[in-house]
Amino acid sequence: MGRKLFVEVCNAADLMPKDGQGSASAYCTLEFDGQRRKTDTKAKDLNPVWNTVVEFPILEGKNLESEVLELSVLCEKRGAQRKPGFLGKVKIPGRSIVKKGEEALVYYPLEKRSMFSQVKGEIGLKVWWSDDPDPSPPAPASPSAAAAASGGGTPPAEEVTAKDAAVPEVTEEAPAAPAAAAAAAAAAEHHPAPSEPAEAPVEQVREIQLEEMAEPKEEKHEETEERREDAREEVPMERKEEQEEMREIPNESKEEKHEKEEEKREEARDEKKEEEKKKKEEKHEEKNEQKHEPKQYEEKKKEEKKENKKEDKEEKKPEETREYRSVGRREEQKDVKDQKIKERKGDAPTIVIKRHDDEHEHELSRKLVRSSTVPSTDFHLKETTPALARGIGERVVTYDLVEKMNYLFVKVVKARALMESGSGSSYARIVFGSLTAKTKEVGKSLFPEWHEIFAFSKDNSAGPVVEVSIWDHETDQFMGAVGFDLQEIPFRVPPDSPLAPQWYRLENISKNAEKKVRGDVMLAIWWGTQADEAFTEAWQSDSGGYAHTRAKVYLSPKLWYLRVNVIEAQEVQPMDRTRFPEVSVRAQLGFQIYKTKVASNRNTSPQWNEDLLFVASEPFEDELLLVVQNKTAKPNEEEVLGMVKIALAGIEKRIDHRQVNSKWFDLVRYNGGDKHFHGRLHLRLCFDGGYHVMDEATHYSSCVRPTAKQLWRPVVGVLELGIIRGKDVHPMKTVDGRGATDAYCVAKYGQKWVRTRTIVDNLNPRWNEQYSWEVYDPCTVLTVGVFDNCHVHPHPEGGKDLKDLQIGKVRIRLSTLESERIYTNSHPLLMLQRSGVRKLGEIELAVRYSSVSIVSVMGLYFRPLLPKMHYLHPLGVTQSEILRISAMRLVAIRLNRSEPPLRQEVVQFMLDADFHVWSLRRSKVNYFRIMNLLAGPMAVGTWFHNICHWKNPVTTLLVHILFLILVMFPELILPTLFLYLSLIGAWRYRYRPRSPPSMDGKLSQAEQVEPDELDEEFDPIPTNKDPSVVKARYDRLRIVSSRIQHVLGDIATQGERLTALLSWRDPRASGIMVAVCMTIAIFLYVVPLRVIVVIVGLYVLRHPKFRERLPGWPINFFRRLPSLADRIL
Repeated sequence: MGRKLFVEVCNAADLMPKDGQGSASAYCTLEFDGQRRKTDTKAKDLNPVWNTVVEFPILEGKNLESEVLELSVLCEKRGAQRKPGFLGKVKIPGRSIVKKGEEALVYYPLEKRSMFSQVKGEIGLKVWWSDDPDPSPPAPASPSAAAAASGGGTPPAEEVTAKDAAVPEVTEEAPAAPAAAAAAAAAAEHHPAPSEPAEAPVEQVREIQLEEMAEPKEEKHEETEERREDAREEVPMERKEEQEEMREIPNESKEEKHEKEEEKREEARDEKKEEEKKKKEEKHEEKNEQKHEPKQYEEKKKEEKKENKKEDKEEKKPEETREYRSVGRREEQKDVKDQKIKERKGDAPTIVIKRHDDEHEHELSRKLVRSSTVPSTDFHLKETTPALARGIGERVVTYDLVEKMNYLFVKVVKARALMESGSGSSYARIVFGSLTAKTKEVGKSLFPEWHEIFAFSKDNSAGPVVEVSIWDHETDQFMGAVGFDLQEIPFRVPPDSPLAPQWYRLENISKNAEKKVRGDVMLAIWWGTQADEAFTEAWQSDSGGYAHTRAKVYLSPKLWYLRVNVIEAQEVQPMDRTRFPEVSVRAQLGFQIYKTKVASNRNTSPQWNEDLLFVASEPFEDELLLVVQNKTAKPNEEEVLGMVKIALAGIEKRIDHRQVNSKWFDLVRYNGGDKHFHGRLHLRLCFDGGYHVMDEATHYSSCVRPTAKQLWRPVVGVLELGIIRGKDVHPMKTVDGRGATDAYCVAKYGQKWVRTRTIVDNLNPRWNEQYSWEVYDPCTVLTVGVFDNCHVHPHPEGGKDLKDLQIGKVRIRLSTLESERIYTNSHPLLMLQRSGVRKLGEIELAVRYSSVSIVSVMGLYFRPLLPKMHYLHPLGVTQSEILRISAMRLVAIRLNRSEPPLRQEVVQFMLDADFHVWSLRRSKVNYFRIMNLLAGPMAVGTWFHNICHWKNPVTTLLVHILFLILVMFPELILPTLFLYLSLIGAWRYRYRPRSPPSMDGKLSQAEQVEPDELDEEFDPIPTNKDPSVVKARYDRLRIVSSRIQHVLGDIATQGERLTALLSWRDPRASGIMVAVCMTIAIFLYVVPLRVIVVIVGLYVLRHPKFRERLPGWPINFFRRLPSLADRIL
């Protein structure tokens, strides 16, 4: 009977904090007989609880009493290259391990690794051994063949807690074999319920069966490595290192095992390199042995062959099936081998799930496939190494942030002396591989002119020749052609001048050899790249050849704030003379409408002196309309007393806060086309050029310059962006029964918008386009969005109301980029939909920021971010948001007029039109952001609390010494503080981010959001939901608001208690406060300040023996003070 060793890691207590934040993220590693296991990590817990059972098989011939079980408690630290901290270890000799049923929970004190180790605490363990019902295997002949031996010789499975490894989606459950069921029932008899089932939750332990086959050393090593790579692909990236540590160490001799244990303790992460090095040394020894002792070498080889043959025979026995460790049939063993073949080909591995229940233990074999949902690790930024174009020969390519793409350019200019055809209208056709393009038709001319350029991607070349032919439009009659060998076409590199077109004689290459042709065609043909100046206006093969799919650059209109100061009106005559007039002014500029308050003086000369702000764009096309109106006796009805229209072109512009001259404007009424005088209106109008018109949110704005060009600062740098490619873009629509995406990118920085060409019907589009912007302030943000063009393919219903679909967006803050460095990263395209967050692909970008002068850039950090008018005459928060929405709509309307248009839905998505909309998810995001900020002060408070309660006596004594030094030398306080901050900053420099930031789904609370919350976020205003749904959401909002109300009430209560100290609302409390203040004042006059500080400090840091668990008298006194809460209804 096989024997196994079981270790239940229960919990640890009072561990040493070693993560630098007063805590520890502890996990345990267990080693026994060359085998290694690892528990899960308990983050930020000095008293972790695992309740995990770990299993070790005891091979036949091994004496348990002579072995030692070693457990190490380690602290996980951030960063892949940082070594874990040592928290302590425990060594349990095999002779002290009891049999199943006699085990008990024992707390072992943690031991030091060396005399300099700082260790404290204890760990609770249950250790026992039990007999395994599986048949014991024969003794292995060699370390390489031991893992291949049948039965119990199978390497022990890796044990991972269910919390550590993310279990993929289970698609089908394999039926339990009779032999497997019998093994599970037998295991249940030998594993009764644990002694404390109510305290520890049921843990699920997964074992990935990595079975080795009996083959020679080199073949077996390669096969094991392949199987390990397959297993790594099925688990998240963050668990790869844990699986490497948990993988079993092969059974070797005692010397080799001892050497490997020492190597793993010293260099855990270099295990793979050591194995490769050892393999090379073995090969070298075999060669030397073969040369110097050939007879002994041959005898050794013969013995190994005999052992391998013996093991092969043992594998053919039907009663030994390694996959389930139980007696089975030949069909089961065949299924196991077939499954292993599938694993090598990349299919999902078979995973055995073990569960320790209260009464029995059973095993379930499940076939796991890759989940259709994207794992959270794919949401992260990935660093890439694209083949950027550095140069061709000795010339530098202008597109050095993208990959070079070769295109065949064909410029068809004109033809002459063509054959007469039926209609006389002709066109040119170009055939390049599988692609065909043609020019426009020129009617009734034997000398047609086209002047068109075509660009064919080299990837579409399928033959050695490109053909240019002339055809009749109506009769489709062949009129001649000319062919070019692709290898003879020259390559043009900018900044060379354009290739001059030449005349070529038309030839008859059709099937009808008797057909006569004549005439010439003027062409220019060359090889080039996307950097060619003819590429942007050429017909492009990868973008479908449509005009609206080409790359374009757009400029936002120049925006101004129009300030309308309504001062007063005179000689206005309401229709109803019996009532006092209630006059107001309504101003309108395009879609923007504002209204003044009702005049305070109710007469025919009303006065307001009120400012109205509008957003206007150049060129000024709209007129400003002001209407003076009066409320009538009927509710919600107003009469027009007069109006005036003002052209914007004549309004004065100012760049500071100086006062402009006011003007009087005559009011008129438009009745049947006749204009009549009805009073006049006093106004002060001006354009404020000292403000920056916000069309983006302030915290990720791409431009902060004022409108007036006179106030612009000099350029401090250049931003270059290379849009390389998209990866695995999700199909956004269905074309001819299959998924398709016509993707294009839009980038926005400052007033400049760029749009790449649309790559038609490609889920892995390659744009390779490069753009640049001038940078005036590095504390700005570049925005890149990816969209699906829904206007390429014809729509059955016309497609007039179709909108381009959003695929994702990326923001990059320039201040996070190092100067002159190229960042090449693949950014995830995350979209929040009603069903949750989804990854719709990736976009690979190359970004480079170059600063003109580092001194100028540093100086900007000490200047105001916005123009000075925002600080001298600030706008209200609500007013700024209203103006931002107006500016965004104005930009969207203007860019939609371009050709091809940059559609409104694209502009609104890039500018975050819904940023101001209420969202419970965003409220949670802001809450957790605040809690993350408070985590630092809370950690400092916890550290100080531990110091005061002498959790670590050495640290507390050091704090006492430092405190006394600072009291004796107070001039060292500020230098010490700033020196500490500078050292922290210098230390963290080595851990600085190496990549630009990207969209974070976890920070956005998008991975754990409720479906109803998402549905509410996408619900328009006004809502169109059922009243019951609206009621439920309203109730939920009331619950959330009540919590906020409670917190605000507590803050107000503490403030009111503070003011009540000397307000005499509580006479006794105020009397006590006055007496205490007087006593303290006299004491401070008599006793030196340093003595008082020392006394107070030592009192705060006193030992716990001199402390009470009850609150102190100052806190009790403060909590008894009155507040205004008892006076609220």
